Amino acid sequence: MGNLSLVTIVIIAANVIISFKGLNDYGFFERYKFNVGSIKRGEQIRMFSSGFLHVDTMHLFFNMFTLYFFADVVIAYLGSLNFIIVYIASLILGSLLSLYFHKDEYYYSAVGASGAVTGVLYSAILLEPNMGLYMFFVPIPIPGYIFGIGYLLYSIYGMKNRIGNIGHDAHFGGAVGGYIVTLMLAPWLFETNLLFVGLLAVPILILFVMHKTGKL
Repeated sequence: MGNLSLVTIVIIAANVIISFKGLNDYGFFERYKFNVGSIKRGEQIRMFSSGFLHVDTMHLFFNMFTLYFFADVVIAYLGSLNFIIVYIASLILGSLLSLYFHKDEYYYSAVGASGAVTGVLYSAILLEPNMGLYMFFVPIPIPGYIFGIGYLLYSIYGMKNRIGNIGHDAHFGGAVGGYIVTLMLAPWLFETNLLFVGLLAVPILILFVMHKTGKL
């Protein structure tokens, strides 16, 4: 983890350039951010472009640092082209889930690569479920699959209770995108990592059931 391939450099550069353009050009930021009302009026490009904008440099740094940390795992297993597919699919699915849950909130807006990055993170965990992840103030590594399940359960909690100024739905949608696309690109995981494939699907099933029963 933590190597810089060419494709990772290109994606990080695109995020940095477009984000700084948005931070220094209010009109540009407003034109390309995720906004439910504008998307419903036909500006679907916002569902993609918003994934390259950030609210500030810390927001940008955190997303790009996370991407840097996990991108090479996905690239090592799936290759650069498939990594791009995972990234874009996660970005779009994150935006779609946000649009679905906020479809009646015409003024709802969001920006950030979090959906795409969470998709890459979940893809990496699916490919290497036992990777050790360190959390702040926790001196021992946490198995990747436990982190992934816990993160999505927290995202469901955040979606239900609207905790903080965070796009929990975009994070969840991105993770689902990373999960589905990775299994499509690497069906051998059903043979080698079937237990973890099932465990990592648990939060997705919980969200589905909660939504169907009107609890979310």
